Amino acid sequence: MNDEENVSGVVFQSSEDFNRARNRAIFSRIQHFMNVDKDNLLSFSDVKEILKPKNQSYQGMQIVPLNHIVGSEGRYHDFNKHFLPRVEHIRSRWQKVDQARLQDVVLPPIQLYEIGGVYFVRDGNHRVSVARTQGGEVIDAEVVSLSSEIPIDPSMTADDLRKSLIKYEKDLFYEKTRFGELTGDNELDFSEPGRYDVIYNHILVHKYYLDEGKEVKLSFDDALRSWYTNVYAPIIKIIKDEWIELNFPGNSPSDLYVWIVKHWDFLKKKYGVDYAASEAAKDFTVKYGQSRGRFLRFVGAWFERLFKRPSDRPH
Repeated sequence: MNDEENVSGVVFQSSEDFNRARNRAIFSRIQHFMNVDKDNLLSFSDVKEILKPKNQSYQGMQIVPLNHIVGSEGRYHDFNKHFLPRVEHIRSRWQKVDQARLQDVVLPPIQLYEIGGVYFVRDGNHRVSVARTQGGEVIDAEVVSLSSEIPIDPSMTADDLRKSLIKYEKDLFYEKTRFGELTGDNELDFSEPGRYDVIYNHILVHKYYLDEGKEVKLSFDDALRSWYTNVYAPIIKIIKDEWIELNFPGNSPSDLYVWIVKHWDFLKKKYGVDYAASEAAKDFTVKYGQSRGRFLRFVGAWFERLFKRPSDRPH
């Protein structure tokens, strides 16, 4: 076989390799059509926004497991979770990398970010894709590491990562404040990160007002109990009694507490300090709730009345 035939064979083989990889990507997309996040490559910027790493350090050259590369800085739309090519327009670049592999041409190391034990591609997405498609297990990489308290499993979606961070924050908050022990409440749950810090500040503000003008300051434990009994629990009761959750799908009572308190502060500045929390909750629901929530509340109340035991009904 002459050189021209050899080159032609390499080009043909790389084209076939790309076609197979594309077909696998299409099949994977069909498999995950009910949960598309399971097929999506993670965006490095999204992960940074969730985890908010405080610093980074250069780690130099490393041999990195390919199955620990879970995302990309800029090409996360072009590849799926397994770095299979999702789009046709990367064919030319992909095939050139594959042709280099077929001809045993040594390519420069890729560049990666590491965070939480997994990696994101800075430069070298096509090289990762070709290597994984052809059954490679490791790759040479220049690595920059970012700090994170949250370990990331390679199978995680962005939503899984967000939930993991929320759980970490909850565990830290409960340990730091002994919230469950002091209140008996283990259901202080949020749908977004960062809200346990908000609650901690609410307790400190409550303590500040209780301490004002007093020589003996309240302990944090007593301030927490007072805040829970006199502020948090009454507003949660309003949320549940008024079925406000139905107007805000996907949000917990604790989420709503944070929003309603913020809205209540705004209304007190506008109408005076005597403005009632119950009225603030209703005003917040009318202004920001989904209208279908009102219908669901009506249906729920109707079913509750329908299936209420005779002994529970008023005589």
